[in-house]
Amino acid sequence: MVTPLPSTNGAAMDRRIERPHARRRALIVRIALGIGAVAAAVTLWWFLPGSGSLAVDAATIRTAPVTRTAFSDYVPLRAQVAPLQTVYVTAVSGGQVEALLAADGQSVAAGAPLARLANPTLALDVASRSANIAGQLSAISGQRLSIQQSREQTERDIATARNELTKAETLLRQKQTLFDKQIVTAAAVAPLRDEVAYQRARLTALTRSAAEAGKMLADQSTGVDATAGELRESLAMTRAGLAALMVRAPVAGRLTAFTLQPGQMIKPGDTVGQVDSERAWKLTADVDQFYLGRVRTGLTAVAELDGRSFPLTVIKVLPQVTEGRFRIELGFNAAPAAGLNRGQTLDVRLTLGADRPAVVAPAGGWLDAGGTTAFVLTSDSRAVRRAITTGRRNPDQVEVTSGLAPGDRIVTTPLTTYAPYQTLLIR
Repeated sequence: MVTPLPSTNGAAMDRRIERPHARRRALIVRIALGIGAVAAAVTLWWFLPGSGSLAVDAATIRTAPVTRTAFSDYVPLRAQVAPLQTVYVTAVSGGQVEALLAADGQSVAAGAPLARLANPTLALDVASRSANIAGQLSAISGQRLSIQQSREQTERDIATARNELTKAETLLRQKQTLFDKQIVTAAAVAPLRDEVAYQRARLTALTRSAAEAGKMLADQSTGVDATAGELRESLAMTRAGLAALMVRAPVAGRLTAFTLQPGQMIKPGDTVGQVDSERAWKLTADVDQFYLGRVRTGLTAVAELDGRSFPLTVIKVLPQVTEGRFRIELGFNAAPAAGLNRGQTLDVRLTLGADRPAVVAPAGGWLDAGGTTAFVLTSDSRAVRRAITTGRRNPDQVEVTSGLAPGDRIVTTPLTTYAPYQTLLIR
């Protein structure tokens, strides 16, 4: 029996022999892939923030420290020059502008004529009423004359009665002397005694009647005088209506807003201009409503003009808020600067209180969110939102009353972009 020989084809004879350095290369590849996977996971965790977080580029945000320092309690204002006093020129009577006697911008004295109006209807009415009142005054003069004549007549009657009594008494004395000497009889004396008694009774009656009549005449005279006074006042007012066709300056100053034209019709009560005080000025300024509770009359301020400072005092606060601002008026503590003009603007620093140490953060856009929260930087390149409360403010500083401490660092970039987030991941 012949034993078969083993196959000698190439598949049976060839066998791969692995070299040691190839195994090492494969191991290195596997390790590199593992490290790459871990790095990718870390990178993914780093750049994909969780819920409530936002990754931001460090170059796009600004930060600043919180410090404890002196807080300057002031607010800068842009104030406008205005006359200290403005008096409006009003037409008392209506009519057509007949002539202009002054020009806009002119300095005028108190009572100076500004314009003359024409009103024929008013002139006719004034003439008619004046004539009527003059007639009533004439009638009152007649009443006064009658009262005076009545008084004089009473006085004459009393004088006559007194004279008759004196005559009767004289005759009675004469007859009485003759009767005592028994020259005449009693019959001659009796009529004279009766005459004396009559004249005395007559004088007494006239005197009593004159006293009562005097009281009535005095009351009547008082009433007549009062009526005459009222009529004179009415006449003066009637004539003043005609005089009011001359429009005059109510006070001395500079005439402004005077735009009347010849032939223009004016109604009673129309404002035709105004007179501004000269060389007496005040400043008006609009203030943010944030300071409404802190601004009051008496606060001091300083205005800057051409490198000079002028002390001011708040003289009026108008609390009505319009578009987030309210208005104040400031008066000069001394004579204002020469050359000021209505409408000119000045920089003003309004002092709200004395400088006091406080926890202070820099003012900035981050306060636009209301100043109730701030992003505070942590040691791991994060900024976490924190609730805070703020107090006084000025253009450079804000007082932090709670939530922050000296040494904290906050994000001062406007927070509107970060409104929904609680954490910023700073890369």
